[in-house]
Amino acid sequence: MDDLYRDYILEHYRRPHNFGVLDNATTTQEGANPLCGDRITLQLRVADGQIAGVGFTGRGCAISQASTSLLTDELRGKAVDAAAAISAADVLDMLGIEISPARMKCALLSLETLQGALGAKAPKSPAATEVTPA
Repeated sequence: MDDLYRDYILEHYRRPHNFGVLDNATTTQEGANPLCGDRITLQLRVADGQIAGVGFTGRGCAISQASTSLLTDELRGKAVDAAAAISAADVLDMLGIEISPARMKCALLSLETLQGALGAKAPKSPAATEVTPA
């Protein structure tokens, strides 16, 4: 079974989905893993609270690139709030293999970059902007 998932990851590495520059992106976020040199640039086109388009460019190990490819597949058409709720466990489930502690940063680079991109675009809830007097 592990060989099947390894082949799946290598396929996303060799032929990543949503790879390329996204026209009319509304937000762009760069992410890097300085430990191994992985770099990605994630672009989103957000319209009416939905992710209408997604693309990425970058280079790195098979895990980081496959993780980004899989995550971008998940994002297309998703509500911004739902995209913001994606967790590390969700990304690791998408990969489908055991990730060693040394490779965890590679696997989660796509999620960290997404969170940065949505930080600028995600609407703040009224409760998040309220200041409680001391």
